Amino acid sequence: MSDEGDGPQAVLFACAANAVRSPMAAAILQHLMGDRVRVASAGVRAGRPDPYAVAVLDEIGIDISEHEPAGLDSIEGEVFDLVVTLSPEAHHHGVELTRVMPADVEYWPTPDATAAPEGVSREELLARYRGVRDMLFRRIKQRFVKPGGGPSI
Repeated sequence: MSDEGDGPQAVLFACAANAVRSPMAAAILQHLMGDRVRVASAGVRAGRPDPYAVAVLDEIGIDISEHEPAGLDSIEGEVFDLVVTLSPEAHHHGVELTRVMPADVEYWPTPDATAAPEGVSREELLARYRGVRDMLFRRIKQRFVKPGGGPSI
């Protein structure tokens, strides 16, 4: 754990399938903080790469086209100061991680952009993904970036 007053030095974002929410969040934090923080993402299970997630991050200059979804088992042996869970299922697993790693866990309920009704248009679907992206960007900036624009770590 970091000293009091310091931000986390290693952050894990976790969601259900590591295809949309957690890779978006990890890429956004890495984009904002660069090498000042180690960032990873994983899912309760490994899903499939999501082209809509790639597209909406590309719109803001962040490339996740090489992201390969991974399960939480892929981080075995790694240590994080903070685990940010983005789905209820991931939160349960994130809390379980604290049995083997001294990490703080924060739950950020985040909508599942893939849970769109049948027959939704491509533009409506992209709007759902943009909503998730923008929500994560605001939350990450608020949590990790000092008001003056600099990092909080």
